[in-house]
Amino acid sequence: MARASFFIAGTEIKPGTRQTVEMPVAKLYTHTPLHIPVEVVHGRREGPVLLVCAALHGDEINGVEIIRRVLRNASLRHLRGTLIAVPIVNVFGFIHRTRYLPDRRDLNRCFPGSETGTLGGRIAYLFRTQIMENVTHIIDLHTGAIHRFNLPQIRAELRNPETALIAEAFGAPIILNASLREGTLREYADSKGIPVITFEGGEALRFDDVVISSGVRGVNRVMRTLEMLPVKAGRSKPRKRSEVAASSSWVRADIDGIMRPIARLGQRVRKGQKLAVVADPFGETETAITTPFSGIVVGMNNLPLVNEGEAIYHIARFDELAEAEKVMDYFRSSIEPDTNGEAVMPVHPWDEQQK
Repeated sequence: MARASFFIAGTEIKPGTRQTVEMPVAKLYTHTPLHIPVEVVHGRREGPVLLVCAALHGDEINGVEIIRRVLRNASLRHLRGTLIAVPIVNVFGFIHRTRYLPDRRDLNRCFPGSETGTLGGRIAYLFRTQIMENVTHIIDLHTGAIHRFNLPQIRAELRNPETALIAEAFGAPIILNASLREGTLREYADSKGIPVITFEGGEALRFDDVVISSGVRGVNRVMRTLEMLPVKAGRSKPRKRSEVAASSSWVRADIDGIMRPIARLGQRVRKGQKLAVVADPFGETETAITTPFSGIVVGMNNLPLVNEGEAIYHIARFDELAEAEKVMDYFRSSIEPDTNGEAVMPVHPWDEQQK
């Protein structure tokens, strides 16, 4: 029996085909229509319906490039199930290079949305009803905020075994067993029993080839785990790629001043270790910023100008810190060009920045 066609935003995608759908979302002041671009690859055989989306925050652009490269994968000709790729969800923010919508709302706090609510609520409602309610799994791609760089990591609620499965399959070095925030895409999907993971990596408005390559390989690994893509013959099971963090916290500046970072992204740090030094412009007073607990640096503030109380280092705690350090070493050693031939940096850029 032939597989049924897939319908989205009033468009029919037949089995064994792929199509770009322009989903109407709103209009500019000029009456110019805006659309959310959606690429649908509808396989000939039954299988999961995976949503991969990016730029829910309009300035987080690494995910846009991840999706572009994923869609170049020649193996998609043999796709089992359906892939829905949405590289730009927040088209307003993307156009204006900002995280937020024109009314300053965060689209990732507007779910499940409302057909008659705020602009964010209406976009969230449209995205939920037209796309999310038709999928079985979700990968939501994000980066750090402006001037904050995140180590490639997965954030997920691991109580759902299927969520835990795809979180581990993605292969990011760190998995944060992160609580759900009200109004987020992840919280709504979880409430409906849809396995969902969030990939974080890099910084807003900046491409990072290591992060992008890690994201591309992660999405492809998830599709292979879900048996959407064929597994190459002779492929052996790789060593463990991820370590789950028990918790994480930001270390904040004690004073205002100019920060000189010492600890590197991905570095293991021990309780009491110096992370950075904050000084006044003349260097007459200096204060060392130390970590109150041991862990791995999974995020950091790249802007040297800091205010008292500002978050500067994100540290993840682990029950087996030595194992987490081994996973980081494995991640560093595994950096290589992705399967689509996109070159990545041969030396880890975060290490280069500290030389």
